Amino acid sequence: MSLAVLCSGQGRQERGLFAMFAGEPAARPVLAATAARLGWDSLSHLDRLSDAELFANRTGQLLCVARALAAVAVLDEVLPPDAIVAGYSVGELAAWGVTGLWSPSETLDLADGRARAMDAASGADDGLAYVRGLPLDQVEALAARFGCEIAIVNPDRLTILGGVTADLTALCEAALAGGALRAAPMPVHVASHTSRLAAAADDFLDRARAIPVRRPRRALMSATGPRLYRAVAPDVASLAGQIATAIDWNAVLDALYERGVRRLIEFGPGQSLATMARGQSRFDARALDEFDGLAGVAAWIGKV
Repeated sequence: MSLAVLCSGQGRQERGLFAMFAGEPAARPVLAATAARLGWDSLSHLDRLSDAELFANRTGQLLCVARALAAVAVLDEVLPPDAIVAGYSVGELAAWGVTGLWSPSETLDLADGRARAMDAASGADDGLAYVRGLPLDQVEALAARFGCEIAIVNPDRLTILGGVTADLTALCEAALAGGALRAAPMPVHVASHTSRLAAAADDFLDRARAIPVRRPRRALMSATGPRLYRAVAPDVASLAGQIATAIDWNAVLDALYERGVRRLIEFGPGQSLATMARGQSRFDARALDEFDGLAGVAAWIGKV
């Protein structure tokens, strides 16, 4: 059974984000590079952050990308050579680093630039919300009614939307009244994957084109299409375009399954991607955050 590595997006940051890697020499360069960009040590300082600081867009993006880069630095030798890497939202940028298309330093620089461009293009009251339990056409109608946009389509009728926070709040109230199981704003303060960030997509494309892309060391499943890249690099325009266009994560999982993937390991932060995959009953999915230590992760990855 093939294995896929999933790199997570924002919204699940927590203060023990790097505790698993604290004693791992292989993770130190990534953690040091992250600290250089944030201005504080990511191992010791997270406990001092307020929730607002922890979930700020730039901090969140850098932490999410750093988590994936630190994980692969430590676990690279136990990952099978045919493992496929896929990323959710900013996690796809992390996936480019995990597959070796960019170095960890370059990937963190691009995460920093991506976040700054999104902050500059975003309105002060922009954000994301989720709706669970309604069919997509009903959510699309709500989005049109409240001036919001579909940002991410997930399995099991879980849809992420972007827009102005007040509009998203009203949409969530209407969704609950219309039969949604759950609906609420998320701790993300930009309208990612919507047309509100078109200027940020253009800015990021300029930044990404300035950095040479290497041949991938591992296969990458891009959310654009989705499409698998084994021996050649994707066009950076596809990665940049995702900033301002919707992502179909359900289609990514379908594409992984069609390629023979049956086991998934989520690098985090959080367990949301593994939980979604398990809900489909066709994947054996785990997240790093479900293990007590790296030895357990390595053992699970190595099992047949």
